[in-house]
Amino acid sequence: MKYVAYYRVSTDKQGESGLGLEAQRNDVRRFIHPDNIDREFTEIESGKKSNRPELNKAIELCRKHGATLLIAKLDRLARNVSFVSTLMNSGVKFIAVDMPTATELTIHIIAAIAEDEAKRISERTRKALAVKKEQGVKLGSPQNLTPQARRLAVRAIHYKAQTNENNVRAKAMIQALQGQGLTLQAIADKLNEAEFKTSTGKEFKPMQVKRLLPTPQQA
Repeated sequence: MKYVAYYRVSTDKQGESGLGLEAQRNDVRRFIHPDNIDREFTEIESGKKSNRPELNKAIELCRKHGATLLIAKLDRLARNVSFVSTLMNSGVKFIAVDMPTATELTIHIIAAIAEDEAKRISERTRKALAVKKEQGVKLGSPQNLTPQARRLAVRAIHYKAQTNENNVRAKAMIQALQGQGLTLQAIADKLNEAEFKTSTGKEFKPMQVKRLLPTPQQA
C-alpha cells in the first residue's frame, strides 16, 4: 500500500452532488496516478468539528501500512493548527497536493497564521456589524444605497479578497518569508515554487505580494 487519499466536504448536499469532492479528487489524481491510490476516505462535516472519524481511519491505515496520506488542499485538512499538529505527531507522512514542496514546518506555520487570521477577520466583522446595528443600519435595505452604503460595498469586496482561500494561505506564507528580509520578487518566486496561486488562479508577481502584506492595523 502506497497512498491513501482523504477528501472533505462541508455538507451532505455537497457530498451527494459531488460539489467540491470531484475537484479534490481530480487534484489528487493529477498529482499521482489513480492506480497508486489504494484507498479513499471522504468526510462530510463542518470544518469546525473536532470529530473526524474518516480522517482517523485514513491515518490509522497509513500508519499500519506505511502509506502516505494525500490531501487535495491544506485547508481541507483543517483551519486550525491542532489538526495539523495531531497529524504530524501521528508519524504518518502526508502531502497536501496544492503545496507538495512545502515542509512540515512550513505547513505548521501556514496553518497557525491562517488560524489566527481567521479569528482576526471574524472578530473585526463581529465588531463592525455591532457598530452598524447600534447606528440603526439595516443591512440589505434599499434605502441603504447611499454613498456610505457604496463604501461599505467596497469594503465587502476587499473583505472577500482578504478571506479568499488562496489569499489566506499566501498571506500566511508571505508573513513567514517577510521576516527573512526577502524582496517582493524573491517572495513571489518562493510562492510560485511552492505552487501557490493568486485569488484568480495565476502565479504571483511582486504587486500581488505587496497587496497581501500585513498593514499596521493588521499587525
